[in-house]
Amino acid sequence: MVKFGLRLSQNRAPEYPPEAYMDYDKLKEIIHELKKKKLARVDSTTREVSLTAPPPTNAAGRQLTADDSPVTEEDFYSTIDKELAKVESFTLQQVTELRKQIDNVENEVKGWVVTSTATAATSTVHKMNESQIESSRESADTVAKSFLILEKYVNINFMGFHKILKKHDKNSPQHQCKQFYINRMHQQAWVRGDYSDVVVRLSNIYSALRDDHAAEENKDGGQQSFLRSTTKYWVRTEDVSKVKYAILKHLPVFLQKTSTGESDSQLTNSVYFDNDQLELYHGRLDKTPGAIAYRLRWYGAGNPKLVFCERKTHRDTWTGEASVKERFTVDESEVKQVLNDKYPIDEKRKEMQSKKGATADEVDDWETLVREMIQVVQVKQLVPTMRTQYMRTAFQIPFDATVRISLDTNLCMISERGYDTLGGAKWFRDPEKPLADNEITRFPHAVLEVKLELGGANAEPPQWVTDLQNSGMLYEVHKFSKFIHGCAALLPEYVRSVPYWVDDASIRDSILRSGGGRILVKQDHDTGVG
Repeated sequence: MVKFGLRLSQNRAPEYPPEAYMDYDKLKEIIHELKKKKLARVDSTTREVSLTAPPPTNAAGRQLTADDSPVTEEDFYSTIDKELAKVESFTLQQVTELRKQIDNVENEVKGWVVTSTATAATSTVHKMNESQIESSRESADTVAKSFLILEKYVNINFMGFHKILKKHDKNSPQHQCKQFYINRMHQQAWVRGDYSDVVVRLSNIYSALRDDHAAEENKDGGQQSFLRSTTKYWVRTEDVSKVKYAILKHLPVFLQKTSTGESDSQLTNSVYFDNDQLELYHGRLDKTPGAIAYRLRWYGAGNPKLVFCERKTHRDTWTGEASVKERFTVDESEVKQVLNDKYPIDEKRKEMQSKKGATADEVDDWETLVREMIQVVQVKQLVPTMRTQYMRTAFQIPFDATVRISLDTNLCMISERGYDTLGGAKWFRDPEKPLADNEITRFPHAVLEVKLELGGANAEPPQWVTDLQNSGMLYEVHKFSKFIHGCAALLPEYVRSVPYWVDDASIRDSILRSGGGRILVKQDHDTGVG
């Protein structure tokens, strides 16, 4: 195994000066000096002192201190503080420079449009020529690659601090400080900073260069026969930004409105329902024809306001029927009525007809779905069982379903069992109350979902999609389900069988941390993502 000091030197970006990186060797040398000396120590069991007796001394006759050495723990603390400050300062400096570069590219694209439109009086809609497009695309590529270099810089330093702190605590167990500094790092801007604006602005630039609006206007609206497919992949955290960059060169990010502006991702919560026997879990796991998943979903931070009541129904592909997802919306105040079979369907039906202008068929379909979803709660005695939470980034050209991609990061599953639902009034855990380790499992990878709709002129997937699939950054996991994984990891005593992916070595530790070790087979060898 390559020592980290060597790995750090080998992975320095040539664009950055060596002194911009943490001084791992200096910190290591301090630890070595602290370890090398057999430090004399005061008697920690003594409870009394004398104000007239001289203090204890060491074998050399010098006054005994906690660290009888020219190198002290304070040297380590002050050095690591300086190194953290240095890395943070350099990171923020580079981010500022990147944003200036993006300003220049945006102005360049706007400049092409303004200059050319002024000389093209016969055209009301300007399209940049190929040389202009290529010039701006190269500029955007340069910014994106610079961002990926910066992220690699952040990750190698982040790992370096983790390793040096672990080494320190191992050699100075009486002065452990790793957890303190790890918590501190997570509060610093170079680690927790949100740079999604870079992704959003790059997406807008590439979208303008592709002229995505033209793709929307030229879309063939005729009836065609399409082959639809959905494939799910795991993506290592270190590859998330590279995957985003590979996608946004071809598909725009679906922008999300936030309190601070536009973001490339949105918080998504889904509470899945099941009964004491986990009937829905086992039906979905076994792919039983007609097996359903029942969930209540809401978007954005804070308590839900608009709730999506959703039902997913499995169909075997050999039957010629496609699995379907159906949903209707209710206010959060109406969820209890849905769960207790007191939802005013007739009143809502009239409202749809009068205020929303729905057709008779649409209203009938809505009523059928609502009644079936209300009934299944009562018949199967469904209760809140598992919640999934993640940040979703969506990529799609508007009104073009040829390629749709979603990327879910910061994924965790939370057990929704063990509290009083108060007759349906409470259908998700109080977010202010802490969770025990066996009530939450944090998934170590991002989840990418690629949906293709192929047919007609698009009989084959675009080459860039194939290239992405073969890039080595995606690990295909057939039929991966967040709901199924959460139940298996957090409710191990209730499941009769588990999904095949739980034995992947890359997710093993996350399952063990949440107390789901009983679902794992004995580990004979390491296999898994990365």
